[in-house]
Amino acid sequence: MNKLELQKKANDVRKGIIEGVHAAKAGHPGGSLSSAEVFTYLYFEEMNIDPKNPKDPDRDRFVLSKGHTAPGLYSVLANRGYFPVEDLLTLRQIGSHLQGHPCLQHTPGVDMSSGSLGQGISAACGMALAAKLQKKDYRVYTLLGDGEIQEGQVWEASMFAAAKGLDNLVVIVDNNNLQIDGAIDEVNSPYPIDKKFEAFNFHVINVADGNDFDQLAAAFKEARETKGVPTAIIMKTVKGKGVSFMENQAGWHGKAPNDEQYAVAMEDLKKVEEELCQK
Repeated sequence: MNKLELQKKANDVRKGIIEGVHAAKAGHPGGSLSSAEVFTYLYFEEMNIDPKNPKDPDRDRFVLSKGHTAPGLYSVLANRGYFPVEDLLTLRQIGSHLQGHPCLQHTPGVDMSSGSLGQGISAACGMALAAKLQKKDYRVYTLLGDGEIQEGQVWEASMFAAAKGLDNLVVIVDNNNLQIDGAIDEVNSPYPIDKKFEAFNFHVINVADGNDFDQLAAAFKEARETKGVPTAIIMKTVKGKGVSFMENQAGWHGKAPNDEQYAVAMEDLKKVEEELCQK
C-alpha cells in the first residue's frame, strides 16, 4: 500500500474513532487520534496478519498497552476487515463486543485484554519469549502512552525483554506529551525517554513525527533489521491529531464530543479526505 493509500486509511480510522466515541458518549479520542498512523501502518503494512484467520498461531501479535485508546484499535480492526465498520457505533453499549478497553474473548483481532496501565508490555514480553521458546518467527508489537511509562512495571518488563534478548519485540511509545492531568513533564516527567530505554539495553529509534508514514516506515524497517536486543520506537505525535479543536488539548484525553462538536470534527476529517482525493 502506498503512502497516499495509507493516509486515506488513517483518515478513515480517525472517522471511526470520532463516530464511536460520539455514539458512546464516552471514551478516549485524544490518544486514539494521535496513534492513527501507527495503528494504520501496523495493520495495513507491517504486521503478518489475516482478518479471515485472526487466531493464526503464526500471526504477528499486537498489545495495546494503553488500553483506553481502544477506539483507535477498534477502528483499524474494523477498517482492516475483522468485523463490520458499523459495529463501531456500538462502542461501550450493553451487548456490544466493543468494550471500553480491549477484550480478547469478545473482539476478533484483539490479541490481549488490556487497560491497566503498565501491564500490556509485560504480556507482550511473554508473547515474544513464547515465540523464541517455540522457535516461531512471529513478531510482537506493543503501544504505550508516554504517561503510562511513569508506571514501574514498564521498566521491570523492559529489563526482562533485554535480558532475554527479545529482538522480536517492538515497544512503541506514543509521545504526544499529554496525559489526563496535563503535560507529562509537569505531572511526572519521564524525559529523556530514549535514554531510559537505552539504559535498559534497548535499540532506540527516535521518530520526529509519528504522524508521518515515511518516518514510521523507516523506523519499523530498522526495528526489523535489529538483532539481539528489543527495539523501542519513541514517536512524537500530536494528541487529538486531525480534529482542530482537539489537537494538543489535554481535556480531550477522555471526553466525547457533543453533537455540535461531532459535526465540526467530521467536517475537519472530510476536508482531509477531499484534499487526499485530489492528490
